[in-house]
Amino acid sequence: MGATIEFTRPDGGAAPGYLSETAHSGTIPGIVMFAEWWGLDDHIKQTADRLAAEGFRVLVPDLYRGRVAATGDEASHLSEGLDFSDAVAQDARGAAAYLKRGGAQKVGVIGFCMGGALTMLAAMHDPDFAAAAVFYGYPPAGAGDPSTIRIPMIGHWARDDAFFTIEGVDEIERALKTGGVPYEFHRYDAKHAFYNPGGLGNYHPEHAETAWKRTVEFFKRTLE
Repeated sequence: MGATIEFTRPDGGAAPGYLSETAHSGTIPGIVMFAEWWGLDDHIKQTADRLAAEGFRVLVPDLYRGRVAATGDEASHLSEGLDFSDAVAQDARGAAAYLKRGGAQKVGVIGFCMGGALTMLAAMHDPDFAAAAVFYGYPPAGAGDPSTIRIPMIGHWARDDAFFTIEGVDEIERALKTGGVPYEFHRYDAKHAFYNPGGLGNYHPEHAETAWKRTVEFFKRTLE
């Protein structure tokens, strides 16, 4: 089980987060996790705990500062009010620094839905991360150039995604190929948020487990 902590952002401000420790010993890699547009809810905490059980120290910045959405409309309102640049440049980098001060030599970043978009932004703009895992989310085209990414990336995408279309994924993949980015993309016959048992009701147990296993193997290969 994890615990609520505070960490310091590069601008000196304090930010809250959910830290999940691992029982593994030795040099423990760190992972910064970005939540879906619902916020830091029980599902995200359980996902962080599950990743920690695999041998990682996981920190989830609480981007909504204690608020959690109960409905899609509320989630949309909260996500629209979020400063994505600040979340990436300040909260993500502060969380990565916290994990490195705790002994992590390498830190990865992972995110779901809105968090997937933030993860890709972090991969493009933050020098703190060694690997990135994206679950069905990407930023607008003008937010950055995926071809500039220089760290390994894994992406999990739903072919029937009304929020982040598979055509958009294809465009990102073309950019990654142009830039020679080390990446692997997996497409699933599923709908958006297929990893989340709650949320939109699109949970797909088989694809969720496959994506999870691929992600754990990816992080063990790139961070340990």
